[in-house]
Amino acid sequence: MPSGRVLSSPEAKQSVTRMQTIINQGLLEQINLLDREGTTLSDPNVWDGELASVFRNDWPGTSSTLKRIQQDLETLRGRVQQINGDIMAAGGNAA
Repeated sequence: MPSGRVLSSPEAKQSVTRMQTIINQGLLEQINLLDREGTTLSDPNVWDGELASVFRNDWPGTSSTLKRIQQDLETLRGRVQQINGDIMAAGGNAA
């Protein structure tokens, strides 16, 4: 149950900024790159063999998880930004 307390310390504001930077400047791009390479490796004309076949069978689930992680990170980034902005506005500060 919410306590009614509203706080966004300088440390929290810095963490919000760093989290957004990590998500926006590289993490999502790296996930996209990883998904692209996995898709390449899942093509038997590119990579084949018994263990490559195991990879190929596992890849669709992994790719789906990567896409869900990207969506979750975007949602998280937006929520963190909104929460911090709301806290700052409630405290009479600019976000």
